[in-house]
Amino acid sequence: MGRYIEIRAPEHSEGTRSQVQRWLKSIGDEVDADEPLIEVETDKVTIEIPSPARGVLRQIAKQEQEEIAPGDVLGAIEAAAVNVQAAPRQDVVESSAEQSAVAEQAGIRTAAFSARAAAMSPRISPAVRRLIQQYRLDPSDVEGTGEGGRITVDDVLAHVAQAHEGAPNRAVRAPAPVEHPTTVARRVPHSLLRRRIAERMVESLLQTAPHVTTVFEADMSAVMLHRDRHRDEFARRGANLTLTAYFLVACVDAIREVPEVNSRWTEDALEMFDNIDIGVGTAVEGRGLVVPVVHNVHTLDLFGVAQCLGDLVTRTREDKLTTADVQGGTFTISNHGVSGSLVATPIVINQPQSAILGVGKLEKRPVVISENGDDHIVVQPRCYVTLTIDHRVMDGHRANRFLEALVRRLESWGD
Repeated sequence: MGRYIEIRAPEHSEGTRSQVQRWLKSIGDEVDADEPLIEVETDKVTIEIPSPARGVLRQIAKQEQEEIAPGDVLGAIEAAAVNVQAAPRQDVVESSAEQSAVAEQAGIRTAAFSARAAAMSPRISPAVRRLIQQYRLDPSDVEGTGEGGRITVDDVLAHVAQAHEGAPNRAVRAPAPVEHPTTVARRVPHSLLRRRIAERMVESLLQTAPHVTTVFEADMSAVMLHRDRHRDEFARRGANLTLTAYFLVACVDAIREVPEVNSRWTEDALEMFDNIDIGVGTAVEGRGLVVPVVHNVHTLDLFGVAQCLGDLVTRTREDKLTTADVQGGTFTISNHGVSGSLVATPIVINQPQSAILGVGKLEKRPVVISENGDDHIVVQPRCYVTLTIDHRVMDGHRANRFLEALVRRLESWGD
């Protein structure tokens, strides 16, 4: 008998809650060292836990959808030399035959599978991609029930189950009727991330901090001119120059003028942070809102911010963030304008922070300006900016001063 090695949950920071989302191997399966073994969903990201050694999975201590704590034992590997020439176990043979039958019923053709898998949409998550490849499915045959029609893990499993039962290839069974005779509904279980978002929104707004929001308007003419001049240069150097990058840099100036924005309330003191680590709310289809953090923004120039921000957003969309990428934020920006919103209030504070900046949709607006005593109507690119504050930490006039500094920096942007 070989040596047993425990598989443990990552040691996240205190308070992080997780659950086993999916085991990628079954008891008795052979695994290689560092081969993905378990998918764990934290309250912020989904991570893969690799096998600690080459061997055979002998124990599963935590089942799928079961909540786990940092350092919990999830299972065990028997680290022993694997005899690849040994005859396959009967249960593995039966399982493989069953999967082949499912694939045949689903109308999959092996010759065409590899080409379809290679062209698989980048909107398919790594977990879904693995299941599609495992069952040799054509993604176009699976009906997606996620946001925007995105295929989820449950969609793939439901498709496979129905194919095995000889049912029509639909991702979701017919919904069961509810009490009202003219309506039907289907239950969609909350993901861990969705539950945590709900808990934190209620806790922040109703149980922790009295929220107050102030609204300003910013003329973005100087920023747009600077962006037009430098966007191609930044692209050649490997950074996408987005408007959000300008707001991160402008926040540094505003925080230096009103430092309590970059703080945390405690019962006996206000903890003021020297580092400026800004989280950027990023919507992910089928999952919800994720807030990756650009660390040490105060040490970066505009190019550095744009480069870091682009990397984080890309890895957010591809579900490749690490726990370090979503921890340690001292302030947050919600760029809700990217989806068309003009003003959102109050934007719920990301506890235990003290404030959150909202950036509305950029649009051209007619504005009255005065020159030499005469009024003129001009068209400018403008957007609303809001600051929602913890009223325990600061009063409205300090929030106004922050936005004054922010708008001043944006409107005076130069080379």
